[in-house]
Amino acid sequence: MADYQYDLLVIGAGPAGESAAMAGAKNNLKVGVVEGQTFLGGNCTHKGTIPSKALRNAVKQAIRYKAHPLFRHIADNQPLTYPRILSAALEVIPKQVELHTEFFSRNRIQVHSGMAKFVGEHEVQVMDVHGACDSIVAKNFLIATGSRPYQPNDIDFNHSRIYDSDSVLSMAYTPRTLIIVGAGVIGCEYASIFSGLGLKVDLINAREKLLEFLDDEISDALSYHLRNNGVMVRHNEEHASIDCSGKGVTLNLKSGKRIRADALLWCNGRTGNTDSLDLTALGLEANHRGQVSVDKNYRTAVPHVYAAGDVIGWPSLASASYDQGRSVVDAILGRNVRFVENAPTGIYTIPEISSVGKTEIELTAAKVPYEVGRAFFKDTARGQISGEDEGMLKILFHIDTHQILGIHCFGAEASEIVHIGQAIMDQPGEANTIDYFANSTFNYPTMAEAYRVAALNGLNRVNRD
Repeated sequence: MADYQYDLLVIGAGPAGESAAMAGAKNNLKVGVVEGQTFLGGNCTHKGTIPSKALRNAVKQAIRYKAHPLFRHIADNQPLTYPRILSAALEVIPKQVELHTEFFSRNRIQVHSGMAKFVGEHEVQVMDVHGACDSIVAKNFLIATGSRPYQPNDIDFNHSRIYDSDSVLSMAYTPRTLIIVGAGVIGCEYASIFSGLGLKVDLINAREKLLEFLDDEISDALSYHLRNNGVMVRHNEEHASIDCSGKGVTLNLKSGKRIRADALLWCNGRTGNTDSLDLTALGLEANHRGQVSVDKNYRTAVPHVYAAGDVIGWPSLASASYDQGRSVVDAILGRNVRFVENAPTGIYTIPEISSVGKTEIELTAAKVPYEVGRAFFKDTARGQISGEDEGMLKILFHIDTHQILGIHCFGAEASEIVHIGQAIMDQPGEANTIDYFANSTFNYPTMAEAYRVAALNGLNRVNRD
């Protein structure tokens, strides 16, 4: 006989799992959660979004402090080492754990600590760190186990000079030089962070340009700012092998180049955390990256088993995962399900990047007649006052209807600014046009005022005649 029985058992307490558990409890489902880590919050809180963004914020503050003329006369005898700034950044994690723990407690959701493994279509076993097992039966399951850094077999990740995006959060020294393999979102973010600390960084990119899914102009701006901050960006390169010693690492590239540094950070892909679930007991199979396939209702090939979050792959954003978790409960209850397809992109480089909607390349390929409105932050009063004057806001809109087709932002608080454009772009009917920004009064001085500037700039291009 099972030790516990639920309407919904959520495996994993990250963003997708937590939101599903909360939504299920508020809809009178009996919900249980299995979490493999000691504390709640998932990888998002302990190894991913929260610590890396807190680290980035600490580095950004340090850069501004050093550059501001008001503070140049203040001497700090302690060097700004990586362990020192990391320690300050990680102070946010206990606050996040307390918050997530309160959510589960307030909603009276039972949390089982341990690793889950399917032993039947409606049953899992959960083993805790002491080896004790519980049997749990549920009508429905949500696999929300998240992901971890992909680790190729030919690289020794136990070596003291080789890190991935999880283990770098425990690096106890400050290297002078660093190689980052993988120029995706995580690689570019860490390149910004470590170059901001004054390290010499080599960023190895297997593609022709950085973050090809971005608008070309934004990608070019990122490339410029990374190089301007001392990052050596190397395109069209792939690793062949890595030689390690007690003093450093040498990266051998397929092109024949050899790059030496004090440490290496591997940021090339992620793997879904499904290998310990024994999905074969359900008749399910993960792909080569440990990811599970789902339909538009987040349902797997087994009707009562759902999956959401990083474990299903794209878009692999915490923001999308929260929405996906709630959508799973809608699917279980037979409601209309929102399948998350157009989530805004948030990339926390220095400066940060955010976008939503179509890029210029996509619109050109689709032969959509569009025009561009731009506002440069250096021309805004708020940007000049705050010193955050690098970057721009870019609005793509239809020439004839003025419908907003894409919002792209590079610069300070881009991930906040983009939501203003997103809100108007998602309006029904004729309300989603660039004219809204041209005809609205914005507080002055603000960064949001860039929308009015960009709108007038774009409309002037259309009305030149």
